[in-house]
Amino acid sequence: MSDNPAFSASRSGNPDGRRVVDFGFRSVDAEDKKPLVRAVFDSVAPRYDLMNDLMSLGVHRVWKRIFIGALAPRSNRTLLDLAGGTGDISFGWRRLGGGPVLLTDINASMLAVAQRRAVGAALIAGISPLVADAERLPLPDRVVDTVSIAFGLRNCTDKAAVLAEAYRVLKPGGRFLCLEFSRLQVAVAEPLYEAWSFRVLPRLGQFVARDRDSYQYLAESIRTFPDQQTLAAMMDGAGFRRVSYRNLSGGIAAIHAGWRL
Repeated sequence: MSDNPAFSASRSGNPDGRRVVDFGFRSVDAEDKKPLVRAVFDSVAPRYDLMNDLMSLGVHRVWKRIFIGALAPRSNRTLLDLAGGTGDISFGWRRLGGGPVLLTDINASMLAVAQRRAVGAALIAGISPLVADAERLPLPDRVVDTVSIAFGLRNCTDKAAVLAEAYRVLKPGGRFLCLEFSRLQVAVAEPLYEAWSFRVLPRLGQFVARDRDSYQYLAESIRTFPDQQTLAAMMDGAGFRRVSYRNLSGGIAAIHAGWRL
């Protein structure tokens, strides 16, 4: 089992009436989720990219290429990459000719990996890393052209707050795009998908990263994330217009997009 402190304590509920949120299949006090998620990503950061390849059999790279293409990088447009992790989206944006990037993540360990990768790929110019909470961005209103978040929204405590912040910092005419795991739309594939998620992935985590519990949490977090229609409705509620989504790999992942008009 893992030594990750995110899984070391048992919880007894919220007798004081405090707000409870999901942490995988567990319920925790809302104020506790961020440090729990931070502990997960502190643990997985060194092998995060390798594990992504193993967990998705490399398909995440295809999803991210499609997503970066949907961002429509332009040299005169700025990107705010929320929960940018080890930098895949920021790097892809820059490689396709996109303008300056603000690469943010609440987890300094993940950004440290991104910075090392950026130096190695000679992409450090034009990318500014910032430790920041996507729910409370230290940015003024209407300052960026595009906001992205890839495989990060489900780990946020207050997803509505993230959407509100993305809307706030976008310039009028700007666009928000989210790549996230979603609901599989192919019923015949469900048993195989469930077995891969809950039998294989935790074992891979234990074997490769010596952390079974973090990968168990990541699998669980996918199941507790809003489905395609629910997330689209949440974006509409945050003020985005012309909201749309595109399923990838039968709905295992989806790209949601909306405009600030």
